[in-house]
Amino acid sequence: MFRLASDLRVYLHREPIDFRAGINSLAIVVEQSMGLDPFQRAVFAFCNRRRDRIKLLIYDRSGFWKLLKRLEADRFHWPRSQEAVLTLTTEELHWRLDGINIAAVRRHPVRQYHSVG
Repeated sequence: MFRLASDLRVYLHREPIDFRAGINSLAIVVEQSMGLDPFQRAVFAFCNRRRDRIKLLIYDRSGFWKLLKRLEADRFHWPRSQEAVLTLTTEELHWRLDGINIAAVRRHPVRQYHSVG
């Protein structure tokens, strides 16, 4: 399995898209629907209506990458937020690609200590 660099920004397009869309169509969705620059150092994630496919659009200085993952029997957990665009970490994107429901995951709380002793 591939891993994306941890310093990449990840933007999730919440609404499903037509999966016949190619690189140019996805770049237009990034610009017009998401209001973002498709040439920035970021990953843009899209899914289809059945939630069994994810497309990733990435620009790497000389051209675009379009990656597709198709599930044979399962569905991806996609957020039900009211926001049109969600920001994730690359770790959270990898969790989604691995089938983990991020809404069900809870981390330990961040602790702020004033002294060691």
